[in-house]
Amino acid sequence: MAGSPYEGCTCGDLVVRAIRRGGERVAFALDEQHITYREFGESLSRLVQALEARGLRRGDAVATLSSNRPEAFLVTAAAYLMGLRITWMHPLASEDDHAYLLEDSGVETLFVDPGTFAARAAALKARLPGLRRVYGLGPGADAEDVLAAMQVHAPGPLESRAHVDDVCTLIYTGGTTGRSKGVVHTHRVHVAMVMTELAEWDWPEEVRFLAMTPITHAAGAMFVAVMMRSGMFVMNKGFDPQRFVELVERHRITCTFLVPTMVYVLLDHPALADADLSSLRTIIYGASPMSPARLVEAMARFGPVFMQLYGQSEVPNCITVLRRRDHDPERHPERLASCGTPVAGLQVKLLDDDGREVPTGEVGEICCRGPLVMAGYWNKPEETARAFRHGWLYTGDLARADADGFLYIVDRSKDMIISGGFNVYPREVEDVLTRHPAVAAAAVIGVPDPKWGEAVKAVVVTRAGATVEAEALIAWVRDAKGVVHAPKSVDFADSLPVTGLGKPDKKALRARYWGGATRAVN
Repeated sequence: MAGSPYEGCTCGDLVVRAIRRGGERVAFALDEQHITYREFGESLSRLVQALEARGLRRGDAVATLSSNRPEAFLVTAAAYLMGLRITWMHPLASEDDHAYLLEDSGVETLFVDPGTFAARAAALKARLPGLRRVYGLGPGADAEDVLAAMQVHAPGPLESRAHVDDVCTLIYTGGTTGRSKGVVHTHRVHVAMVMTELAEWDWPEEVRFLAMTPITHAAGAMFVAVMMRSGMFVMNKGFDPQRFVELVERHRITCTFLVPTMVYVLLDHPALADADLSSLRTIIYGASPMSPARLVEAMARFGPVFMQLYGQSEVPNCITVLRRRDHDPERHPERLASCGTPVAGLQVKLLDDDGREVPTGEVGEICCRGPLVMAGYWNKPEETARAFRHGWLYTGDLARADADGFLYIVDRSKDMIISGGFNVYPREVEDVLTRHPAVAAAAVIGVPDPKWGEAVKAVVVTRAGATVEAEALIAWVRDAKGVVHAPKSVDFADSLPVTGLGKPDKKALRARYWGGATRAVN
């Protein structure tokens, strides 16, 4: 079929190009497993042929349920080439969440890591009549081993059969504020994401990337960019600080992605004291705010290697970037609380509810336009219309901008506390609390109060061996921010609840205090 002279690449085109570039270089490593780009290309050709022989065609919906392993991305790459719509299932989610995702997305074919998820796959197959096929990524599941089945095919040429406007992925939001929504992305959006990552991020000259967060989410959205630089993608099945140190030293890792809670755990772990992490050139962090005080501590230990990304499922990985050079605690300490400046190719403004841009220094909602914006929410026209207003995508994140264009996220609009008629942004209170020498981590929420409507409550994790009184922390915030922002109460905890992505789980935290009461959503 004839195409347009202005038609761009698909994700499949990028993968094929990366395989040709990479050649005999190692593409993926997991434990003792090492796969070159050439070997990955041969396996990809075999898998595509096996799936075509089993009737899968462009437009079909598939999903993967796997721990971090190269074979999981092999399925994704096959979907890219074949024009399948793929959904990545979070490995730590519950059976109910997995069932909801499969049913909501209309997936008929599931690929499963049998070593970890054989029982879950069997339960889902019995529960969901629409789930017609389950394939194992190896032996051990009550399903055909697709890795063995593809070996009957000889490697052949790789070619993308997808179209740039085909639905490429259906990404489900974290669900921290309600039921997960399926975010629809075309190949056009994901190619724009990869191009933006390559152009805007601080990549080392030689990329040896370590993924310890689930590749179903942000780390997985970095696969193709790493491949386009002929880099090595090292995986691990879960985060462990001792293992992190071992893998960085073993592979001389130059780049990694960590969520802030992982950085805090590393800073507080004894293995860091004698670790040789000198190979690290870039630590990408994101997914939730980083405490500026702990960021300064991390820079003192790791060096000037930190780069922040800010994005969301609806605008994947690339709304703003705070580059390594912008992490300057001497000349611009205030910027350590910033999420950076907008990436090239994406329009970003701070708007009010009526679509008007707010003045510099005032709080508005981060709104986006451009080639990185989702097509909409899957089968949710009302929620899609609510997100798209006044010709912009409203992200739900509230921020201020300074005179130089740096954005400072004050909080999610749904997390804002209204206490006695005043707006309190938990992020600002949390940043003050974590500057206290006794505080390792803090989360701030609104709780029911008969006088104020909502009262500011802080839940605090202290550093090992440190003690501090609640009254001292309340006074600490009051002195820094004033009486409105000062917590009315402080609870101490051994740890803060987090989602499967390592984000602070404010929904779970609020549930402890609201009980059967209903919290107004702003």
